[in-house]
Amino acid sequence: MPIAIKHQYSLREHNTFGLEVKAKQFISYQTIDELIEVLASLRDKGEQILHIGGGSNLLFTKDFEGTILHSEIKFIEEVSRDDQHIFFRVGSGVVWDDFCAQMARENYYGAENLSYIPGEVGASAIQNIGAYGVEVASIIHEVETIEVATGQPRVFQVQECEYGYRDSIFKNRLKGEYIVTSVVFRLSLIPVVRLDYGPLREFNSRSENLTAQAIRDAVIDIRRSKLPEPKEMGSAGSFFKNPVIPIEVYRAIAAAYTDVPHYVISEDEVKIPAAWLIEQCGWKGKRHGGAGVYEKQPLILVNLGHATANDIMELAALIQQSVFKKFNIQLEPEVNYI
Repeated sequence: MPIAIKHQYSLREHNTFGLEVKAKQFISYQTIDELIEVLASLRDKGEQILHIGGGSNLLFTKDFEGTILHSEIKFIEEVSRDDQHIFFRVGSGVVWDDFCAQMARENYYGAENLSYIPGEVGASAIQNIGAYGVEVASIIHEVETIEVATGQPRVFQVQECEYGYRDSIFKNRLKGEYIVTSVVFRLSLIPVVRLDYGPLREFNSRSENLTAQAIRDAVIDIRRSKLPEPKEMGSAGSFFKNPVIPIEVYRAIAAAYTDVPHYVISEDEVKIPAAWLIEQCGWKGKRHGGAGVYEKQPLILVNLGHATANDIMELAALIQQSVFKKFNIQLEPEVNYI
């Protein structure tokens, strides 16, 4: 079958803010060979390229005057196991939560804390998604890619990916140079759980059933209680990163706010929830044009129905200004402006 190329294509279903923007050209591919063929064609034309996953970490500020690529490579296959671990190779186009659901059903541990995060597997390895004390880097074994400039394959071992908080080599030093085609994950065959973070502490204290499925169910319940359903209210999930600040800055805040939540990173650094900072500045439930701050979780900026990209960007900037003025902390967006 010829590769389907769509022109002046609406991206409304490909960004979780639900903004009505268009791409000059949109191409989905189902195999690595198709991707290599498409890249060769685009190189010859000098076309601007943007590869997207589920669009859950993007804010399109205008129509995209280039080609958007999207992976439809979808498979989950066991590649090996030992006494303690099982390894799965997963296509980049697999919905992330579908993978989490299968791992929990089969009682393999490691992905359950990351349940219900929107997006796809390829993007998870680029963004280093995280939740409830776990980052996806902790279960990645290797990342299989295609180099955009040459069409050549390259496998990155996890230690080569330069993972940090919501960060990777694919977001910085090699941004736009490689496209993820599949990821090999390492799951635990024996119970290894992380329940010492936020609301999961309460689940841990009252539950004797610590299967991967039970933890996944608890995570989904927590997320549903705090976050809007993307199909009901557009958002990109957490809009800002949780800032990591010097210990002296934290101590100054703690002197005025004795109940400030925090997580010790090192002797010199502390992480403070961005949601707490935003709420202290009075933004919870506020709106700006067609955009707003979600009433249940101030870290979430939402499309109230008719928001423009400018509404969202202006609201984000106003929040950043007020947090900086009150706490001398610069919030950094987790969402990518395109």
